[in-house]
Amino acid sequence: YFAGPANAVLLLSSSSGYGFLAAVEHMTARNKGGKAFMTLNEGDQLCRPSHAAFTNGSQPLVPATHVCCASTGGRILTFEIGELKLMANGGRGLMLIDLEPKDTLAGAAAYTRSIRIEGIGRGGKEREESLEIRSLNNARAVRGRKGKAADLGFKPVSITRVE
Repeated sequence: YFAGPANAVLLLSSSSGYGFLAAVEHMTARNKGGKAFMTLNEGDQLCRPSHAAFTNGSQPLVPATHVCCASTGGRILTFEIGELKLMANGGRGLMLIDLEPKDTLAGAAAYTRSIRIEGIGRGGKEREESLEIRSLNNARAVRGRKGKAADLGFKPVSITRVE
């Protein structure tokens, strides 16, 4: 769930590697039952939404400049946020990262400076690592590519923006 201003822009993604940008005001419905906004394939799951831009009262969030995608296979891909569409009617979106057949998208985050990747390491221990924009530039490519194999030492589960 998301609670925030109507002018907020979110990055929505699915575990199959597709995603798009959407304004919160386009996701609201008049009906109590709501509306389907993102199209998912059978077996897909919606990843955690990421803030791309919004103003929260008097504190504006710096608009994101890049998108980082992490796969459960340990690959990371970053690209400019301008390569994504703002889709008012929802849908499946564009391919964010090209996944191996057994991989899924652990998450995608719109960021300006750094991101935090959380995952499971050896022995089932929870681990996390913060990556700055300098280290993320090594995984920079065009949207829809496989990305670079990350030397994280654990299996990514989620990815979040750090300010």
